[in-house]
Amino acid sequence: MLLSKPVRNLGIRCIPLLRRQNVIRLSASGDLQTSPCSSSSSDARERQKASFGRRLAGTAGMFAAGVGLGMAWTQFSDNDILPRVEAAAPTTETHSTSRRKTNNFISDVVKSCSPGVVYIEIRDGRYNRMTSNGSGFIVSSDGLIMTNAHVVSSRIKNTVIIKLQDGTSVVGQIECLDMPADLALVRIPVKNLTPMKLGVSNDLEAGEWVVAIGSPLALSNTVTAGVVSTIGRTSLELGLQGNGMEYIQTDASITFGNSGGPLVNLDGEVIGINTMKITSGISFAIPIDYAKEFLQNHLKGLKDKGTNEMKKRRHIGITMVTITPELRYEMTQRNMISISDDVTGVFVVKVVIGSPAHK
Repeated sequence: MLLSKPVRNLGIRCIPLLRRQNVIRLSASGDLQTSPCSSSSSDARERQKASFGRRLAGTAGMFAAGVGLGMAWTQFSDNDILPRVEAAAPTTETHSTSRRKTNNFISDVVKSCSPGVVYIEIRDGRYNRMTSNGSGFIVSSDGLIMTNAHVVSSRIKNTVIIKLQDGTSVVGQIECLDMPADLALVRIPVKNLTPMKLGVSNDLEAGEWVVAIGSPLALSNTVTAGVVSTIGRTSLELGLQGNGMEYIQTDASITFGNSGGPLVNLDGEVIGINTMKITSGISFAIPIDYAKEFLQNHLKGLKDKGTNEMKKRRHIGITMVTITPELRYEMTQRNMISISDDVTGVFVVKVVIGSPAHK
């Protein structure tokens, strides 16, 4: 761009045309400077030199301004004159990928098993008061419930009250007992129940996670979790004579009121029946394999295990454990009882109500 005449008050304006191609238009404005004619040729040559210098300076200024504006224009966005700012997409953690969902395996077990667990209450029919309580679980849809014999057995005419998960309470009838094995079946007049799945206790491994569900201290649907310590704790080690059973030992908390409730694996299958607690971290359950045999024999009408068998087999009616150095140390550390080193025999954990020992 060349100017034919001197310019005063030069102004340059930048107008964007095509934003995507970064094209702009420069517009310049100014006042032309006029001078009177002179007859002197020397004066004319001087004016021409001055005019040429001003034109050259103006052209250089406009070129520099254009280059500067062009460089500034490239700093803008392709789409907008001002830089574009985009908000970051929200990163919300969905429930399906949260740690609560992926690691909360105990919750899944409880949800699947809770409908099959019942609360059992024994009431004195003469005074209408609760004498004991425990737990049980549904084994057939027509109202058959399995529990411990010591939960429901009594020589006193008591009433067995079964409370289902939905809050319904019904009177149950003891249908089968095996006192030495500490197993019982109770029938309630309710149909279309949800029975629990029975697993295989022989497949258990030491260190495997298990969940105990029951009603300790009459608190229904109480859940405790732990691991299997051993699957073959013999009855002789526990001071239990005559049944030849091997118990499941676990550190899942089993307290009074949990008795008769299910011990389940992470697949929601019953693999044991909560039976007794020796001390904190040492509890025992009847293997479900033995309980399934008891159930099948009853359903087939066989009496080798059941009420008739109970009359043939003698029992004392106590829960006991052999006194060992480990047990002596554990009970002393927990300030439960002090047993001297020269004491041997068994430690009586519980006396079954109505049993010969209770007399």
